[in-house]
Amino acid sequence: MIRTVFSLSHPFHLLIVDDGSPDGTAGLVRHQQEVYAGRLFLLERSGKQGLGTAYITGFRWALERGYDYIFEMDADFSHNPNDLERLREACAEQGAGVAVGSRYTRGGKVVNWPFGRILISFGASLYVRLVTWMPVKDPTAGFVCYQSRFLQTLDLTKIHFVGYAFQIEMKFAAWQLGFKIYEVPITFTDRVAGASKMSSKIFKEAVFGVLQMRWRGFFSTYKKD
Repeated sequence: MIRTVFSLSHPFHLLIVDDGSPDGTAGLVRHQQEVYAGRLFLLERSGKQGLGTAYITGFRWALERGYDYIFEMDADFSHNPNDLERLREACAEQGAGVAVGSRYTRGGKVVNWPFGRILISFGASLYVRLVTWMPVKDPTAGFVCYQSRFLQTLDLTKIHFVGYAFQIEMKFAAWQLGFKIYEVPITFTDRVAGASKMSSKIFKEAVFGVLQMRWRGFFSTYKKD
């Protein structure tokens, strides 16, 4: 993944947030830092603190260093690194505050997923849209480019969820704050490497968290005070 990202025409920088992975991730990244000095960065945290907190840590790291466009993506090649440039273009040239790599917008698709899993994923997207009224066809997507001005406007301490509902809440916050959300069609491929971290706890958070999020949205805003 590191080599693929750095082979793209745009000079992306890459931050790996590692929560004490037992597979030697941090050591491998440190080795690659010798090759990609000044472009590859590593943040190590102790224990498993959740997907959402890892992203927020990364967002804050990037904002402190003045990056204009900040991305999140999976490292198992289910997200095609070549699409990074298309997501950046949506923000840089088309004015999106948030650009979503979307499986369910026109032109998007899913490859190598069993029908049952597609049905659950697509059904979850419909559920989110019905509950939140948010006009995003793939609200659970985890391949996203954020304009820094959105993340600077957003009070990250008000993002409540740490599992997959985190992805929904970030888009809901952008929509509530009036930022344009643009969906870029992508082909999502079942992971080439790695294993799913989905659990019943994460699933419940996503189902019931959406209701809580919509209710809070009637009374409060995600904007910094």
